[in-house]
Amino acid sequence: MKIGDPCPSFELADQHGNNINSDQFIGKQKLVIFFYPKDETPGCTKEACSFRDSYEDFLSLDCQVIGISSDSVESHKHFAERHNFQYILLADTNKKVRHAFQVPGSLFGILPGRVTYIVDKEGIIRGIHNSQLNPTSHINEALAIVKAL
Repeated sequence: MKIGDPCPSFELADQHGNNINSDQFIGKQKLVIFFYPKDETPGCTKEACSFRDSYEDFLSLDCQVIGISSDSVESHKHFAERHNFQYILLADTNKKVRHAFQVPGSLFGILPGRVTYIVDKEGIIRGIHNSQLNPTSHINEALAIVKAL
């Protein structure tokens, strides 16, 4: 995936077991979609909490935040409840959406990658940030891109 590409269409279950389809946002809201390796790991928790702390800023810019990992709906439910996440967490248990977005792996492909995609209201990718080494480095960059859209 590269900037200017259309956002792949996908449907996954959220932390409440509801099916969420990406097409329900296209034409209505901007999206920040962040792929992360695993619930409750130190880096992923730090990243997810940073999105939590900036969530109202994203909402004020008419932008929905969606976190995606291969963890189960139940794992996402506990993760969201424990850290008070108000945004959507999606369970990509078969990694189809991760593959559709062409998220690269890290550490020689051993670990799933940590990449954020910023999508405009028309469904076009306007920003990509690979943040393997610093899980919170992309929050401000994502906000700046969303503000500019």
